[in-house]
Amino acid sequence: MKQPHKPFPERARARRRALQALYQWQIGGGSMRRIIDQFNEEQDMAIADGDYFADLLLGVEQHFDAINAALTPLIDRPLELVDAIERACLRLGAYELMHRVDIPFKVVINESVELAKDFGAEGGHTYVNGVLDKLARSARQTER
Repeated sequence: MKQPHKPFPERARARRRALQALYQWQIGGGSMRRIIDQFNEEQDMAIADGDYFADLLLGVEQHFDAINAALTPLIDRPLELVDAIERACLRLGAYELMHRVDIPFKVVINESVELAKDFGAEGGHTYVNGVLDKLARSARQTER
């Protein structure tokens, strides 16, 4: 995974840590609470918005089936066949689009694309952008 090239605000750092934690959860399973605790112990969480980090992860876990159901018709293959980093970016972005309407949809999409650029496969960010843009059209109709 590439390292960040510039400083990030606390919420952007929380998203970066959440992407890493969600990736770990997708690969290894287990308790999301345990993963959150592990990150709080092992990572420098003082630089990130810890409450937002936990909200993202617990939100994805709580709404997992609804997030997957919302993403499935927007993608060109089974969700489990999408690259694990891009899948994590999509799930985080979908959670924010669907349940964090206090965050403008353009910010959600931009942050998700940046995560995919930094951590995902080459070109994966364009896939994330296209899928989340489609989701924003339905999840954020009044905002668009």
